[in-house]
Amino acid sequence: MAFLMDYYTAIAEGYNQLHEQEQLAKLNILLQHVRFSGAILDVGAGTCVVARHLSQYATCISTDPSETMLQKGIGERYVAMAERLPFADTTFDGVVSLTALHHCDIAKALHEIKRVAKPDAPIAISFLRHSPQLKIFEEIFKHFFSPYKKIDANQDILFISQQSIKQAK
Repeated sequence: MAFLMDYYTAIAEGYNQLHEQEQLAKLNILLQHVRFSGAILDVGAGTCVVARHLSQYATCISTDPSETMLQKGIGERYVAMAERLPFADTTFDGVVSLTALHHCDIAKALHEIKRVAKPDAPIAISFLRHSPQLKIFEEIFKHFFSPYKKIDANQDILFISQQSIKQAK
């Protein structure tokens, strides 16, 4: 983990130039399928791209293990690991994590996400399409959030808890 912290500390200044458009593309795909309102937790928020763009829908609380990355962000931010979220049970009206959970213990992170989310909260997580962990992630996600939907999000696959999918009109 120390290597990852050093890496993200080193790229924090230019992270948005490198990855913001990619993160926004995933977020825009996600917003076609999920409505957010209330308090939303972004796990692995980095520079708080989600908080900057969800503020019109909800209050976004950002967590990331890199203090340097969070310093580039906005809003309420907490230095925290996905496996140990510093919030009470059933705190959040929704949870988002864009391409971050491949860096952690997936089962522990999803357990924590489920713990802090309200029972019908939308849970939306993207995972690298070509990650060797993808099948493991999908099995664990299915265990915690079945039924769920998979959506193509370019280099990633979005996993969304089924109860949060917008109703067709």
